Amino acid sequence: MKAMKALNFISGGSITEEDIRRHRASMERAGKLTAPRANISTASFSAGGISCEAITPEFAHNPNYAVLHMHGGGYLYGGLSYARILAAKIAIATGFSTYTFDYALSPENQYPAALDDAVSVWEYLLEQYAPDHILLSGESAGGNLALCLAQKLLEEGRELPALLLLFSPWTDMTATAKTYETHKDTDPILTIDYIKHAAAAYIGADGTPDDPRFSPLFGRISGLPPAYIMAGRNEILLDDSVRLYESILAAGGRASLDIEENGWHVYQQMPIPIAGRAMKRAAAYVSEEIYRNDTGK
Repeated sequence: MKAMKALNFISGGSITEEDIRRHRASMERAGKLTAPRANISTASFSAGGISCEAITPEFAHNPNYAVLHMHGGGYLYGGLSYARILAAKIAIATGFSTYTFDYALSPENQYPAALDDAVSVWEYLLEQYAPDHILLSGESAGGNLALCLAQKLLEEGRELPALLLLFSPWTDMTATAKTYETHKDTDPILTIDYIKHAAAAYIGADGTPDDPRFSPLFGRISGLPPAYIMAGRNEILLDDSVRLYESILAAGGRASLDIEENGWHVYQQMPIPIAGRAMKRAAAYVSEEIYRNDTGK
């Protein structure tokens, strides 16, 4: 954990223009080097001017369902190559085509630019799939975006996705949860300084971190689709997952919380055994939920 923390480039608090350029390039290189290539096919396309990618599993493919996946990176970093790391694993695990998109990043594009892009891609997928045949997925800030999209659809009275798959979701931008302190020495990926800088860059000068638009933990929880929430025991964002899980249950919803005792922030991206086992658990959850009442239509 200490070695990973020493090498990790996003654990600091700096977000100078040079840092942003360097970190974005590093994350895209990481995606090109580490994203799974076997047993999938990829295709680029555009949805409302937004660059997107479709990742289709070559085996056990069910064309009736899709996953709309949103990558992490604090709303500062990440693109299609980086998104492919986890999205390809999701496609292979579920058997569903998984779609990613290059949403607008901050600080150049603050709220609601990323959410507007998410809505546009959601509406594009509705031309091909029924809403209850689409799963929303996201890791870290992408988990924030997926949850905010679901809440927006809920508030507007629109049809909802089938499920939420959330990997270490960033649900509370106030950075006040107890695990920021209790897990600061065990988290190899994130620091509170980085979280605060990323939040400020995304929110801008006119907003506050406790606003439900930015911190969906404080938004509407009742009525959300069933959620599968995964987190690592060692991450400072652990409470973001735990409190979301507890809030969903308290509101009468359905949720499952999967905490990997030896895991860290979005450990599922790594080519390690615990990541493989995590994807199998996620696949089992999806199969149980989707095929329980599936009519094949």
